[in-house]
Amino acid sequence: MDLTHTVPMLHAALNEIRQTVDKNRRVLFVGTNRHAKHPIAEAAAKCAQYYMNHRWLGGTLTNWQTVSKSIGRLKEIDEQMEQGAEGLTKKERLNMERDQTKRQASLGGIRELGGVPDLLFVIDVKKEQVAVAEANKLGIPVVAVVDTNCSPDGVDYIIPGNDDAARAIALYCDLASRAALDGMTAQMGAAGVDLGALEEAPVEEAAEAPAEQA
Repeated sequence: MDLTHTVPMLHAALNEIRQTVDKNRRVLFVGTNRHAKHPIAEAAAKCAQYYMNHRWLGGTLTNWQTVSKSIGRLKEIDEQMEQGAEGLTKKERLNMERDQTKRQASLGGIRELGGVPDLLFVIDVKKEQVAVAEANKLGIPVVAVVDTNCSPDGVDYIIPGNDDAARAIALYCDLASRAALDGMTAQMGAAGVDLGALEEAPVEEAAEAPAEQA
């Protein structure tokens, strides 16, 4: 890897993530290899975005209508289970729990997505080639870490890097998450939200509480 190329390309990729969130658009974090599963989910959660880290379901983007029905079913099951799954036999409840677990693993990270995303951030383009192909078909930009044994075809914003090493993946995911958070901060600032006031408010309320009790 030539760092003289890697650094500016990484900067361009992170800037695209930042601008996407700044425009109130959605980023889908994708990484299903064993080293990426946890960092991908953690990074997306930190910046209030979405992820797929279990197994890419064919048609997730190109057949969103069907996927959204599966998400709807997951929500129905969650609601039934929260209410105690009344009226079900032990066997029916067990089958429902298994269905819930399976759907949660596949769809939990996109259950609130609400439609196709506006940008994909991908770890391991070789493993996620179906996801990249679906994004390409729909004209959704792709930001991806591209290793030396992978083709950059279909990737709009290439991050030349190692997609196997756990530490490297954790770094890329953290940087992508921080970029999204920067975009969110910029968006809120442009909307006139006083971020300083939001941070100070809880402290002020806590300070006033003893006086009220006195």
